[in-house]
Amino acid sequence: MPAVSVVLPVLNEERHLRSAVRSVLDQDYPGELEVVLALGPSRDRSDAVAKELADDPRVSLVANPTGRTPNGLNLAVAASRFPIVARVDGHSVIPADYLRNAVDTLERTGADNVGGLMSARGETGLERAIAAAMTSKLGVGNAPFHVGGTEGPADTVYLGVFRRTALERVGGYDETFARAQDWEMNYRIRSTGGLVWFSPTLSVSYRPRHSLAALAQQYFHYGRWRREVIRTHPGSVNLRYLAPPAALVGVAAGLILSTFLSLWALTVPGGYLLLVLVGSLVVGRGLPLRSRLALPGVIATMHMSWGAGFLSSWRSVAK
Repeated sequence: MPAVSVVLPVLNEERHLRSAVRSVLDQDYPGELEVVLALGPSRDRSDAVAKELADDPRVSLVANPTGRTPNGLNLAVAASRFPIVARVDGHSVIPADYLRNAVDTLERTGADNVGGLMSARGETGLERAIAAAMTSKLGVGNAPFHVGGTEGPADTVYLGVFRRTALERVGGYDETFARAQDWEMNYRIRSTGGLVWFSPTLSVSYRPRHSLAALAQQYFHYGRWRREVIRTHPGSVNLRYLAPPAALVGVAAGLILSTFLSLWALTVPGGYLLLVLVGSLVVGRGLPLRSRLALPGVIATMHMSWGAGFLSSWRSVAK
């Protein structure tokens, strides 16, 4: 099977980096492997852990002075050698058959990039609520890499296993995108005739944020940078990207107008609240009570924060 280069951008990943790299080195892949770590200016012991991991001759290190994810990915890709390039995060753990299944899928479909599910899994009550919301259509829409689905072409996938020729064709990751760089590059791959392929067998565990404040910050930036993608590539606009800002405007306008005009203005905020409460009952089935109680607040935080980020990105955040 073709040799595979695995690239990881690393910034403040002391807790998870060792297990992430070990999950790559322990793959049951029959071909040759290398791992390239792009080290940002971490404030923890990530660099020390990385140097220990580099005792394995399959692991090499490259400096990423900016600490930005797309810059680190481009540096790691440039330092790698093999025809297949797999992106892995410094806090993710891939299953033992991940690379074998991914390369099999690349060869079977002729795709330029294959990937699968971002399988969010929490440990605390709040994290489990966030994980449930992040894997539900109510929380994040119908993107297969969040909610699953059948194998086939997709707009984007989680992480990604690429043909190097595809990365070279589109010029790698656009370094102006601090967030949403995966979606943006997959858009360019598709725009140049390439195929992005989703396979539910390629499932990677993802640890959600630990607090509502951290979740709000995460989704605020998601919204801001998704609007930047739309600004750069107008053809990428999708109605589901407009749903959170529309909900935020409707709720805010209803609450404000109800104080000056009529209580009928509460129809939209009330309808949204009902949607979230009823939807949470469905999404939260099987969760412990603490997680079910947190779920409405989690879903509303995701929607409103994403919408606020989208609306506040009234000019290019990349600049």
